[in-house]
Parts: sequence; C-alpha cells; structure tokens
Amino acid sequence: MKHNSRDSLKEYILIFKFCLFICLFFNNTNSFSQTNTQNDSISILSFVDKIIVKLNLDTQNDSFFVDIDNDTDLEISTNNQYRLNLSLDYEFIGASIGFSPKFIPGNNDDSFKGKSSFIDYKFRFFIGKWTQEVQYSKNEGYYVKNTNDFTTNWSEGEDSFIQFPNLKNTIWQGSTSYVLNSNFSLRNVVYNTEWQIKSAGSFVPTIKYSYSRLSGTIGNSNSYDNSYSIGLSPDYYYTLVLHKHWFTSLSLSPGISIEYVKSGQTGNNIIENNTHFPISFNSGLQIGYSSSKIIFGTNVRFDSNWYHENRNTRVTNNKLFGKIYFGYRFNAPNPIKKSFNWINTKLGI
Repeated sequence: MKHNSRDSLKEYILIFKFCLFICLFFNNTNSFSQTNTQNDSISILSFVDKIIVKLNLDTQNDSFFVDIDNDTDLEISTNNQYRLNLSLDYEFIGASIGFSPKFIPGNNDDSFKGKSSFIDYKFRFFIGKWTQEVQYSKNEGYYVKNTNDFTTNWSEGEDSFIQFPNLKNTIWQGSTSYVLNSNFSLRNVVYNTEWQIKSAGSFVPTIKYSYSRLSGTIGNSNSYDNSYSIGLSPDYYYTLVLHKHWFTSLSLSPGISIEYVKSGQTGNNIIENNTHFPISFNSGLQIGYSSSKIIFGTNVRFDSNWYHENRNTRVTNNKLFGKIYFGYRFNAPNPIKKSFNWINTKLGI
C-alpha cells in the first residue's frame, strides 16, 4: 500500500484530533465524578500490608504485519498461543516473571511452524500516586502465518511455513505513571494490591520509554534493528463497582511517540538511520472479584500500533487478547514485615 508523506501527515493529524477529543470527553466525565466523590471519606481499601501472589494466563503473542508494495500483508508471529505469568507484590514493590509453558496444548506443538520461546521479567515500585515499572522481555523463533500468499507450491500439511528460527526480539522498557484522582485506585485494576469500594475514574498520564533489538540471520548475513523510543500516553481508567465484591473497569490509552531506528547488516557495512512517529491506541475491559483474601477476574485488551517506515511501507501491530487471573492475599512473616517497616520509616513512605 503506497502512502506519500502528505497523506501520512494528514493521517497523524486526524488520529491526534481523535485522541484529543477522547481525552477532553473523559476529562469532563472525570471532573463530574470527582465532584460527587470529593466528600467521601473512604473510596479505597489498601492491602499493601499483605503479600499478594497472583497467577495470570493470557493469549498474547508477539506478532506484527508489514504492508508491502503489492498490497499483501506479511504476517510474522511467534508459535506460542498462551503465556503464564506469576507475580508477587508487597508494600511498595512488586515483581513478576512470565514464560510460555510447553505443557499447555497449542504451545509449540506444530512442527511446521518451528519452535518459539518467550521470557519476561517485570519490576514495579509505588510511591504515593506514582508508579514506576521496568521490564525485560525476549521472544525468539518466528514464522510467516500467511506463507501461502508468498509461495506458489505451498499447501497445508505438505511443507513447512516460512520460518525465521533465529529471529529474536529483545526489549528493555519502562514507564512512569501518575494518578490524578486520589479516589481512584490504579493498583486495584492493574496489580490488585488495593480494593476500589466506590466507583471512580482518573486520568493517568504516562511516559513510556524503551530500547529494543530485532535481530536474525538472513542468507549469510546477520541483520538487526536497534530502536530507541519515548512517548506520552494520557491513559484514562474508570472503575464501576457492581457489587460489594465485584467491579468492572474500562481503560483507554491513546499515545504518540518518537522512535529512532538504526538498521544494519554485519559484514556488509550497510547501515540505515530512520526516525518514526508511531501512533497507538489501546483499550481494555476487565471484570473482577476482590475480597480480603481472594481475587480473580478476566480482562480483554486490544492494542494497536502503527507507523510508516517509508513512502511505500507501513508497519502495523494489532493485538486482541484475553487474560484470566487468580490471586491470594496473606499476612507477611514478621521478619519481612519488620524489614519493610524499617525501609518505610527511612524513606518516609
């Protein structure tokens, strides 16, 4: 699909106006909500003094589309349908580890697509209304899902899909968020370390930054893309308390960023430098249950990111995935409790 630079600029302006409209609309809604809840004395119940262990299972995988000159999308994906994530939160800190288990049916069970691997580490810190996250993840082993669009003698069950077993995507990223409304709990929606007991919403301005490296072997040379990006996202969340223990939450996250990409091939001295302006729009809907000990729920998310790599090529990454989670809260052992109390006193938290 061909796009000239003027069309691209018009498209970005249109998307920016749309995102601005959404932000203004929800700002009015949020102002009304805050006016009605400002006299409430208790909107959030904290469980930061409890250790929270949570298990997530989601259907997210790493995939992207490349729209090339002949109007055919090249769909590249990893061969793992499910991811398992185990997290631990206590006081002002949390950590999680994610991987793609092979014991779940559907993960890496198709020899025609090749093997894929995934690992993810995430750490988070909470200080007042601020949330800081740092994350490392790595995906390795990709295949072309629509292989039959590019080969004339391919048929399912006879030959393998086009595979990139050495293609690897490594990402270091972080985010810094601030909750504007004191009556809204981001930790209830995302981390389950608090309990939202009265309906509320809030803007959560977020700065995101990342470094990623996409590398693999093509022919006899090793190709790579090193990407550096920073972006701003005026996230909005609203939690509606359905019952004493049940809630539903909606999130909208339009965003724009600047990305610098350095591409090259080792041994050929071929180096290209490009600057992109990716546009994103993410949304989520969650239904959950929370009590003093048990938490569980389900979450559906849609993530869309796209940018023009050049006049004739647009890279798009659209994901629709679901997640189920289950967690348990329990008292911390006295030695751990005393250690964190000492840290809280020294830091003035």
